[in-house]
Amino acid sequence: MTDKPRWFQTTAIDYPNSRPHIGTAFEKLGADVQARYRRMEGYDVFFLMGNDENTLKVADRAKSLGQEPQAYCDDMARQFQEVWKALDISHDTFIQTSHERHKQCCRKFVQKVYDNGYIYKGSYEGWYCPGCEEFKSDKVHAESGGLCPNHKRPLVRRSEPCWFFKLSAFKDRLLEHLKGNPEFVQPESRRNEMIGFIEAEGLQDLNISRHGEEWGIKLPFDPEFTIYVWFDALLTYITGIGYGDDEATFRKHWPADVHFIGKDITRFHTHIWPAMLWAAGEEAPRKVFSHGFVYVKNEEAGTVEKISKSLGNVIEPMEVISKFSADAFRYYFLRECPFPSDGEFSWTRFAEVYNSELANSLGNTLSRCTTLILKNFGGVLPGTNGYTPSWDYLSVPFDNKMSIVKPSVPRTLEAARSLTESCNYNQAIINILLGILSPTNQYLEFKAPWKLVKTDKEATKEVLFNAVQSLRAVSILLKPFIPKSAEAIYTSFNFPTPWAEVKYADAAELKAQPDDLRITAELIDGKVKPLFPRIG
Repeated sequence: MTDKPRWFQTTAIDYPNSRPHIGTAFEKLGADVQARYRRMEGYDVFFLMGNDENTLKVADRAKSLGQEPQAYCDDMARQFQEVWKALDISHDTFIQTSHERHKQCCRKFVQKVYDNGYIYKGSYEGWYCPGCEEFKSDKVHAESGGLCPNHKRPLVRRSEPCWFFKLSAFKDRLLEHLKGNPEFVQPESRRNEMIGFIEAEGLQDLNISRHGEEWGIKLPFDPEFTIYVWFDALLTYITGIGYGDDEATFRKHWPADVHFIGKDITRFHTHIWPAMLWAAGEEAPRKVFSHGFVYVKNEEAGTVEKISKSLGNVIEPMEVISKFSADAFRYYFLRECPFPSDGEFSWTRFAEVYNSELANSLGNTLSRCTTLILKNFGGVLPGTNGYTPSWDYLSVPFDNKMSIVKPSVPRTLEAARSLTESCNYNQAIINILLGILSPTNQYLEFKAPWKLVKTDKEATKEVLFNAVQSLRAVSILLKPFIPKSAEAIYTSFNFPTPWAEVKYADAAELKAQPDDLRITAELIDGKVKPLFPRIG
């Protein structure tokens, strides 16, 4: 028996100076879809997340609250993980960079790079942004009028002794890698940006230390310095899988199949990170996927705003989950916000999408089928054991003048698979809706089983059996996106394959029903609980 193919993925680790907002959650949702999909496809998945804690912003925040930095970090890690659990994020491990194991493994990596001759001592002066914890070039300072382009706060002139990483030594290798491996940076527009940056700006050696600071990881060869937070943070991707103390586990998982990161930190992951790895004698990751941002629509002003505490438009995931559900949250952002680019959130649009697609389309189809089977057949469609359906019912004449040929379920499956693998999640969902769910609803409207049952129960039984097969297919294809709701749909019936064992390809496969098709969902007052109650 062959081993499962392995799949290792990470998200960016987050600053815990505040709780996660919907933009933070957007990245985690996109990564979670990929992890769940790959598990369905038979991969041995390892999904890593974490918090970036060795930063002055975190230490300052803890001090402002009268707490020790470590106690503050541990409590924020708990709060972050509560949100990820509420959203059904299926990560396998959560790394805190302030914990001793990461520190020790990080020091081993830095020592290796030093021993290989890629770290040297010098002094540095430049324009520094405390918010980014990054030096900006003179060009950026001039073009931005002395403000940080991200934080819109004045850049500070800072001079300090430091240790440099020889990033410039990897310019040619990075360009060759970027040009020769189109999949290394996705989407394509981001790869072109990264190539253009090196060709226009070159690569300067990187200051990787801070002098005289207590919070952080000490350099192993010069404990008067702490390691620059970005150099430390990137290493979670390998310390989290055993680098430095578990060679077998590290070699099993590395290189990463994909790093999911925000578009604002693409350069760190596609210039600095590969160079760091090469300097230590390791391979670069296979792919860096750089996603867009979520903006908040100011419905009174009719404008779209970046999420900001100062604007008072920060929306926490728990605010949405507590009012509706985790799957409603997941569906909106995966459906409305194209993962490779930017999206926006508004409560009005949330209600529109929820009602039209979740309540009226998906939820109503399930309700129609279960209600008719319970009311007219006692919850069981007799004589359906051994019955093998076909997908032909999705290509029927919807009026007396023309026949509308609907997309086949196998084609919908392949399109959804391709779109999911390329992280075009909103297109995958739309494809599933248009390819199966919409034509199924049209089929039900055309056949009108609520009327047909009065004159022909046998024909009604076939119509309902067919529609339930559509629900089976839809639930399988939506499993990575809305896992709890998809499970609720699938387990409402006695389908032969256990839910935990369902593969993506099972959506299009039509097997004979071994037993009479029956309702297996828990009933409340003789009815199946509504999947998505309407808003308003």
